Amino acid sequence: MADKRISELTSITSLDGTENVVYVQTGETKKGTVNDMANYIIGNKIEVQKETTTNLDDSEYENIKLVQLSWIGDIGNMTLNLPTASTHENRAIRFISDNTFETNTRVHLTPQGGDTLDGSTDYFEINKAYEGIYVWSSGDEWFIIQKKA
Repeated sequence: MADKRISELTSITSLDGTENVVYVQTGETKKGTVNDMANYIIGNKIEVQKETTTNLDDSEYENIKLVQLSWIGDIGNMTLNLPTASTHENRAIRFISDNTFETNTRVHLTPQGGDTLDGSTDYFEINKAYEGIYVWSSGDEWFIIQKKA
């Protein structure tokens, strides 16, 4: 292919995100998809509002790794369910609230079913602007790796 002119290459098609990409990290060759790479560097915005629940087990969230939470509407509480730990072993997700949050806007980051977050079935509350949390699944439970307040 290196000996072809650009005009001789096949026509351009759009990426759908499932294409494999090969890269080298610390001397080891790895592969992932375009979506995998994009989700490490491009945040996904989730608009949250009172009295709603968002399940991160839903297919539209299966590849997200970095989530910007943006509050819309009236003050109150909403629930953001973590994916099931057993089906997301070694998955890590970062959450950060933007400047739309205030004291009476609360997101409850909640483990599902029998899962725990740092050994507890209770939720972690995000209730101010620029608050962040980084969680990781062992396959058995979720761990808080880092918090920013």
